[in-house]
Parts: sequence; structure tokens; C-alpha cells
Amino acid sequence: EFEERLKKVMKEITQRGDIILFIDELHNLVGAGAAEGAIDAASILKPALARGELQTIGATTLDEYRKYLERDSALERRFQQIRVDQPSTEDTVQILRGLRDRYEQHHRVGITDEALSAAAELADRYISDRFLPDKAIDLIDEAASRARIKSMTAPPVYRDLEEDIETTRREKEAAIEAQEFEKAANLRDKERQLTNKKRELEEQWRSGESGERPEIGEEEIADIVSMWTGIPVFKLTEAETQKLMRMEEELHKRVIGQNAAIEAVSKAIRRSRAGLKDPKRPTGSFIFLGPSGVGKTELGRTLAEFLFGDEDAMVRIDMSEYMEKHSVSRLVGSPPGYIGYDEGGQLTEAVRRKPYSVLLLDEIEKAHPDVFNILLQILEDGRLTDAQGRTVDFRNAIVIMTSNIGASEIAKNTGIGFTVGDETGLSYDDMKNRIMGELKKVFRPEFINRIDEVIVFHKLTKAEISSIVELLLKRIRESLAERELSLNLSDGAADLLVEKGWDPSMGARPLRRAIQRYIEDPLADEVLSQSMPPGSTVEVDRAPEGDEREVTITIVKPKERKRETVGVGAQGDAREEGSSTDPSSETGDDLPDEPEVLPEIPDAPPVPEGEGEPDS
Repeated sequence: EFEERLKKVMKEITQRGDIILFIDELHNLVGAGAAEGAIDAASILKPALARGELQTIGATTLDEYRKYLERDSALERRFQQIRVDQPSTEDTVQILRGLRDRYEQHHRVGITDEALSAAAELADRYISDRFLPDKAIDLIDEAASRARIKSMTAPPVYRDLEEDIETTRREKEAAIEAQEFEKAANLRDKERQLTNKKRELEEQWRSGESGERPEIGEEEIADIVSMWTGIPVFKLTEAETQKLMRMEEELHKRVIGQNAAIEAVSKAIRRSRAGLKDPKRPTGSFIFLGPSGVGKTELGRTLAEFLFGDEDAMVRIDMSEYMEKHSVSRLVGSPPGYIGYDEGGQLTEAVRRKPYSVLLLDEIEKAHPDVFNILLQILEDGRLTDAQGRTVDFRNAIVIMTSNIGASEIAKNTGIGFTVGDETGLSYDDMKNRIMGELKKVFRPEFINRIDEVIVFHKLTKAEISSIVELLLKRIRESLAERELSLNLSDGAADLLVEKGWDPSMGARPLRRAIQRYIEDPLADEVLSQSMPPGSTVEVDRAPEGDEREVTITIVKPKERKRETVGVGAQGDAREEGSSTDPSSETGDDLPDEPEVLPEIPDAPPVPEGEGEPDS
């Protein structure tokens, strides 16, 4: 039956003589209709094609042409192959101009020339997994449909008329029930007038005559691109400009010190948002070097929160998981035939879903050397092809690699004895030169050359550790605030935390452990024992000299003003019930107030009868 129907079509085309047969998805001819004992569509067409009886145009993709048509050489040689490449952005704009009237009429909007140019340019730059002009046409279509939907909302006058008609109808029914027929007749006439007015307004609104047609401009196209890709391609607003100019100040709120690192990262972001960066490379690529715990990873998190308002916008990959040679395939996906081929690569999939993100490659020196070969393409061309042949765009990502290379050199740059807290030892430039020597032993020159900047993080000074104390305590204060509790830390207690938590070679992590031991542990016991009612204040102070306790934690209750002091020191949590460090408790200030005795008021003299004011 299939063969018979196809031959009828061919016979009609041959008899007419003026028909050009267009076959879309030409590769489907091979094997189509090939049941038992029957021939497929391709074999039916071959004789007619060879005799020149059919003028035929077929369309297929390169992959499917190679997979199906090249196998059938007899069918292939009966066609002349013409490759149709995607048009340039200039040609795409001309194509869009030809389609503009059709989309304006369908969506009832106006489309400006700026919108057509923006659709072609932004689609070419930011949408890498589709081709022109298809992706540019889709941008125009979606922007126009969004504007049409917004304009379809009924105008306020229309809704007011509906309310007036409903009110008039209720009044008319009430008048009929009250047998006020003259009033009901007037209300009926009023209802008819309002209904006719509503109908006219509805016709005007439906036909678009009630106001100007929505206009599609450059901003509307940019909004759609941002929605599709997550990349902010719209023009800089004044608020965002001010935010970018204050970027260093904002980053310093969470990252203490490290001025060189914050300045370099801020400049890269401003270059990108101003449109001055190399369009083929990532927004910025940095190697952060320095000892553990000085803020390398924290700066990546802070940057993600600053740019996207969420730390989750940071794609973090721990490179210590890629120490084996075969683990490289996990980054871009397993090759065909291996388990996990359909899942995609961990690096490529993460960036494909979040093209505008901070990519943090943590502890890069622990990865296998073959991993660096993959990174070369990202750093130079801003793109990477995964195992399934999809090209992933890295041009809008900020690539940050952290490493502990040279940490031992930085640790050596520490004074001895009482000068530990001073800025002694090598200068920053000398330190960087030494560490660059260590870096060149690990990474090849072509890798280092593709990095925008190698940034060495300083070891933290005592003054910076003091600032970090406040940052870490902020989290504890927020947790206590949920229980309606507050925390006060004396200068002496803060100094003790700095002393216990400062280690130049270890960064700020020992400080976190010190806060856990001296503040969080005793507070946890108090919270679990339910000895702190809402409204209490926790006061932390350094224990006096000679006292076995190193820190005293005093709980000030809101009503009774009774203080409980908890000691934290070498012998564990020593508690003293009822003791107090506040002299006010000895003077009786904490005792409940005596009720105030008011002076007696003498009875008023009796009022003669008839002279008083009348009762109210």
C-alpha cells in the first residue's frame, strides 16, 4: 500500500512537470516503508531521480547525512550536496526584517529596528547551543508574546463598568420586589446604557484601538536572553553602577584584609560589566595562593553572593577528587560505550546550567596533570566540548583556582618572639616572586600564561584576626536572637580569643575552634539546661589573673536580674551558682521593688442636696 501511494504521488508530479518536490528530513527515506518483500522509499525514488523526472530538494543535518545517506551511495550520487551554513548577524537582521510584519500582526505589537539588531547580536553572543536565525526569531517571538500578554489585562475603566452594571442590577431587583416599577424601569434603562458602553469598550480593547500598541525594544529582548541564560545582558542601571564602584568595600565586609586579591577581582568584574573584556575568554581567571584559612575560598563565596545574591551561584569542584588519570573523564563525561555516558560531565553540566557563575576549583595542585590540559581550552577560548559533542560556554564564568603551593614559604616569613604580630620579614613582592618559583615547578608555562593574575594571600595579622572575631560572633548572635537572647563580649574576652586562635601558619581556622571551646560549648549547655529565659543577656568576660577559669560567662535574666556565672578554663566548665561579678547585686539593686505607698486622700465634704451636677 505504501509503495502504491508513493508511486501515485510520483506519477502526478511527473505529469504536471512544474512541481519541485521538497523532502524534509531526507534521511528518513532510507528504510521507510520497507516491510517484508517490499522496497523502501529511497529505492522507489532512485529510478525517477536517475531519469531526471523529479526535481527534488532534500533537507537533512550533517550528522544524519553521514549516518544514513552516505551508506547508500546510489542514493547519495543522485543528489548534489549543498551546505547551508548559519547566516551572519547582518544577514539575520535582514531575515528578521522580512518576518517583522508577520509577527507584529500576529502579536499586535510594534517591533523596532533596535530590537531586531539586539536579537541577532545577543543570540549570537550568549546562546551557544542553537543556531541563527532560529534562536533570534525565537527571541523576537517570545518578547512579542510577553508584551501581548501584558497588554491583554483589562483596563481599570472596564472593571469599573462591570461593577456599576452589577450594582445597578441589584438595585433594579430590589425595586421590583418593593413594587417601585417606575424606579425599576429607570434602572433597567441605565443597565442597558452601561452594558452597551461596556460592549463598545470591549470591542475597542480587543481590537487594540483603545491605546498604543506595545513596542518591543532592546531592553525587552535583553530581558528574554537573561531569562533563558541567567546572564545579565541588560544595560547597567545607576544602582548597579554604584554597587560595582563600591565592590571592594562590599567584599571587605566578609573578607578581612587581602586588599590585593579583592582589588584584582573587582577590576575583572568591572571590566566585564563595562563590556571591555576579551569576548572569547572567561570574565576572569585567577590563582589564589596562600596558607590555609586566610580567605581564599571565602572570597569565592563572597563574590558569588555579591554578584548573584546567593552563595549557591558558586560552582565548587574539589580537585582532590581528580587525582587519578582516569578521573579526568568525570569532568567532561565518559566516552561512548562507558558507564555514565548519558549523564554528562560534572564540570560541563554544572556550567551549562549556570553559565553566569563563579567556578571555584579548590586545591588545584592535587589534581592529575592531565586535568590542566582541559583547563587550557577554558582559559584561552572560554569554551569546552563535552563527551556528547555539546559546546559549553565559559565566557561568562569567573574561574578561581585555589592552591596551598608556597604556604611553607609564607609560614617561614614569620618573626620570632615578641615581634610576631608586626609586619616583619619579606615584602609582598619578594614573597610573590618566591612563590611564583614554586608555582612554576608544579604548572607548565602555557598554563600559567593563560591566568589573568596570580594572587598571593597574606598571612593574617592580629588586627585582622580581631576583626574576624566579630564576623564569627555575628553568626552566634543571629542564632541567639532567634531565642530572644543577646550576647555581649568584653574587650578582655575578645583579646583572649585572639591569643588562643591566632596562628600565622594556620589562618583563621584555629580562631573558629577557640570560639567553639570558650563560647559555643558553655552556651550549648546553658541552652539545653533551659536556664536562659527569653530576653536574657549573655555577658562574656575574661577571668581575672590567677583564676583557673579563663573566661566567665554571666547570664543576666530580664526580670529577676539574677546573674549566674559560668567559668570556662583548664578544668572544664566550672560553674558557680549565685555568684556575680556585678557590684550592683550587693547593694540590693537586684531585689524586687517594694510596692509604692500612695498618700491618703481625705474624704470630700458632703454636697448639699440639689446643688450637685446632674447624673451623666
